[in-house]
Amino acid sequence: MPLPAYLTTAEIAEYLRLKERKVYDLVSQGVIPCVRVTGKLLFPRQSVDLWLMNHLEGDDSASAPTPTVLAGSQDPLLEWASKESGTELALLCQGSGDGVQRLLDGRAMLAGMHIWHAESQCYNDPSTLGLGGMRDLVLIRWAKRWQGLLLAADNPHRLARLEDITRSGIRLAYRQPDAGVSHLLQSLLARHGIDAERLTWADHPSLSEDDLALAIRQGEADIGVGIEAAARRQGLAFIPLQQEHFDLAMRRRHYFEPALQRLLAFAGSERFIQRAEALGGYDISELGQVVYNA
Repeated sequence: MPLPAYLTTAEIAEYLRLKERKVYDLVSQGVIPCVRVTGKLLFPRQSVDLWLMNHLEGDDSASAPTPTVLAGSQDPLLEWASKESGTELALLCQGSGDGVQRLLDGRAMLAGMHIWHAESQCYNDPSTLGLGGMRDLVLIRWAKRWQGLLLAADNPHRLARLEDITRSGIRLAYRQPDAGVSHLLQSLLARHGIDAERLTWADHPSLSEDDLALAIRQGEADIGVGIEAAARRQGLAFIPLQQEHFDLAMRRRHYFEPALQRLLAFAGSERFIQRAEALGGYDISELGQVVYNA
């Protein structure tokens, strides 16, 4: 019979083969992950498993300090929550690919990513991203988001589907090559048999979701692929194409850093839920789930 997601003090003591008194000592020291519900201690089993893995003999937790930087892809909800929850993380969001490299190099604590792999039909595959060699890699689900076509609110060119980007004079906004949406766009072009060389591209790449939406709003492009939240923030029309997974990648030891714990705790608040609904295009039902644990 599988264990429940949350264990009682007696259950966690048996799980760890410790006396209950020792469990209470670990709680009082703030060492073991737990939550208090109506005065009762509960222990999230996934978090406890990560805590155990983090304390395995030979783990590299004593390595040089990592900058408290949130890198990778920009996400409006994540950006807002990071600031509002007081994580004190420095935001350096320059695309999913950049976040992967900064995580590998030890130049970031967290990396947000949403990289589509057309071959395996999945998002954020560590081996494909070059993260397979990180024996302490953890991926935490942040949200599922809608990607789609962003258009001017009045849609003067009557654009309605992806194939319309091939029409004469239609300028396509785009992101830098290592951005997550660039992988999706290339996959969509291949799926619909569209030759990228025959398209009219915007003069310059947009370096974030908001920048791409703003380029369309300001008339620098007619259409682009981006997230619904960015379209709403700029008052644009939106046509959904595909729901994606946006995950947070980190080393296992950083899961227990105050910054991330503060962020995840805030993400369970009513205020956060209301913000996600207001931004639009988010499904946060899986937020906080461990989707990969090396």
